[in-house]
Amino acid sequence: MKAIALAVRSAVIASLGLLTCTSAFAADTPNLKPTAANVSYATAHERQVLDIYAPPGAKNLPVVFWIHGGGWQAGDKTSIQLKPQAFVDKGFVFVSTNYRLLPHVEMLTIFQDVAKSLGWVHKNIAKHGGDPQRIIVGGHSAGAQLAALICIDDRYLKAEGVPFSALKGCFPVDGDTYDVPAMIETAETRLRVHGFPMPKQGHRVKFGNTPERHRDYSAVTHVAKGKGIPPFLILHVADHPDNTMQARRLEAVLKDAGIPAKAFGARETNHTRINENLGVPEDPSTKALFEFVAGVLK
Repeated sequence: MKAIALAVRSAVIASLGLLTCTSAFAADTPNLKPTAANVSYATAHERQVLDIYAPPGAKNLPVVFWIHGGGWQAGDKTSIQLKPQAFVDKGFVFVSTNYRLLPHVEMLTIFQDVAKSLGWVHKNIAKHGGDPQRIIVGGHSAGAQLAALICIDDRYLKAEGVPFSALKGCFPVDGDTYDVPAMIETAETRLRVHGFPMPKQGHRVKFGNTPERHRDYSAVTHVAKGKGIPPFLILHVADHPDNTMQARRLEAVLKDAGIPAKAFGARETNHTRINENLGVPEDPSTKALFEFVAGVLK
């Protein structure tokens, strides 16, 4: 019984983002080296930097803008595995960004950092062979929430002079907070019915500890017709009930607003591997991603 209780406790705490998959968020070095590394997109902090990967002689190529995960409090732009190589081989410029982290800044500052980084890309990527009018945004875990939010709530990119018309697609990967209040209620109910205490650093606290902020920081809150929101491919682990429901929720809200959206559930994988395997040729999520990218760039 004790072993069962410990297993349950680990599962519910993990669902609140309190456990970190170290292999997924390790600062591993990809085989492909950046053509421009640690480029500053702002000057307030050392983490306001990005890396660019471009093919030789790149000119006017579509751009993938990638946002790492790590629970909004860890992770690094170098944790990208095969993604730069896979996209560069297909004729893309790949950008991976850092941003400031909790608890040193508030969640709103993280959103603004990501938008500022994308603003830098829109203004400067042509110098590195990219097309500023063909940007596709992706991210894993916490990065999935960030990708979805900035591609739906246009306040952040408007502040940086980036029109939604420059965004050709968004592919969040296994996020659990497209609807923050729903995730908080789900996770805290699970803890409560099993008799465990509420977390001190769970989503309720990370996202501002007020219902108004929880709603405002949810991508689903800001979906509306006529905003120019780009098409979405929402990758998720099929066997994870919380992330599956979050993906289906985002998909449904987008479709209701007439925005092309597809939730793709990857099987026989987990939260770490779905990210690490993006770029592996026979990986089902990779196949779905490149089919999506080809479609939105037609």
